[in-house]
Amino acid sequence: MSYSVFAQYYDLFTADVDYPRRARWIAGLLAARGIGSGLTLDLACGTGSLTWELASLGYEMIGTDQSAEMLMEAHAKAARYPGVQPPLFLCQSMTELDLYGTVRAAVCTLDSMNHLADMKQVRRAIGLTALFMEPGGIFVFDVNTRYKHQQVLGCNSFVYETPRVLCAWRNSLSSSGARVDIALDFFERQPGGTYLRQSEDFSEWYYSPRQLRGALDQAGFDLLDVYGEFTDQPPAPDCQRAVFVARRRGQV
Repeated sequence: MSYSVFAQYYDLFTADVDYPRRARWIAGLLAARGIGSGLTLDLACGTGSLTWELASLGYEMIGTDQSAEMLMEAHAKAARYPGVQPPLFLCQSMTELDLYGTVRAAVCTLDSMNHLADMKQVRRAIGLTALFMEPGGIFVFDVNTRYKHQQVLGCNSFVYETPRVLCAWRNSLSSSGARVDIALDFFERQPGGTYLRQSEDFSEWYYSPRQLRGALDQAGFDLLDVYGEFTDQPPAPDCQRAVFVARRRGQV
């Protein structure tokens, strides 16, 4: 999935995400574990909305994403954050992370981890995050729960419409229940009343808490907590995202 088409529309269809709230909540998780500032990595940062919000809270940010088109959108947001230290944006996938030094913390949000196609890739992404993290550093990431993967995404279809563009979103759940194939069709209004159709497709894979705990342990992380999104409690049965908080082992 390159997001070469989706990049230009991504912010239109994620306007309800509330990035300032998400950034404050993540900052609270980090601060509660001793990290209130410092160099922080945003893995699979997309168009950089969360990256910029964390930067505005005082974190020195690095944002990485495999999509150059997404990163172009991220760079263009600088004018919205006057006086904020601009993040460093790098075009890198989660499985090819290669930083210039170590970070104090890392985040990976909005089910980006579910875009990795197998546990080998998940272990590699978590392992590289550990490689470039200081001992005692904190890693916060979320994943789709089984409930969201199979009941909300499943084989369902959705239509999203803005004055500029309509998006038809169609899902197909694999027979194993482990993969959701997603097809997006964008219809953008053109002068004269015609529409330009562009398409993109990708898949999301479900990973169980047990699999993720194993990957964290193998990479040198201690799992501290698993929360339901925006809560301080374990994920409820109908929770759509589970948030993992882990600490890098080693002498601080």
